[in-house]
Amino acid sequence: MPSLPVISNNTPLSALWSIGQLNLLRDLFGTVLIPSAVAREFLAAETAVRTRVLTEATWLIETPLVNPAVRSAYADLDDGEAEVLTLAMEQPPRLVIIDERRARAYAKRLQLPLTGTAGILLLAKRKGLLETVKPHLNALLANGFYLHPMVVAQTLTLANEADA
Repeated sequence: MPSLPVISNNTPLSALWSIGQLNLLRDLFGTVLIPSAVAREFLAAETAVRTRVLTEATWLIETPLVNPAVRSAYADLDDGEAEVLTLAMEQPPRLVIIDERRARAYAKRLQLPLTGTAGILLLAKRKGLLETVKPHLNALLANGFYLHPMVVAQTLTLANEADA
């Protein structure tokens, strides 16, 4: 029996790519599904480079929605987030990777298994793929990605790096 899919939004993809850690998703999950809107969002900046990234990352699988009209149920979310949640309802996931607060609130109400970029870094450390989390969190912040200070503190505590 095939395992349930992992579905990612753009922010975790872009964040991990920006710090050279996009392959953590492959190493942790094998394949990751991204809806078409997420692929478009990922390609909206640095298009040539990111097109090559998506072409080479064959484990990132662009997956069209079966019923795109359902995404209108998430009208207050951007297209990528709405499509992630719609895809998760069409293909019940092992995990949804999404950072944005409003989309996470929807995912929780839908009782979807959920993590974000910081959670991926923490899982990678627990699986022995990273020695430490703190430099990667710092790199994300230095690259302009917003992480709530409480998320940073909780992640460092869970990684046993709060005093590092």
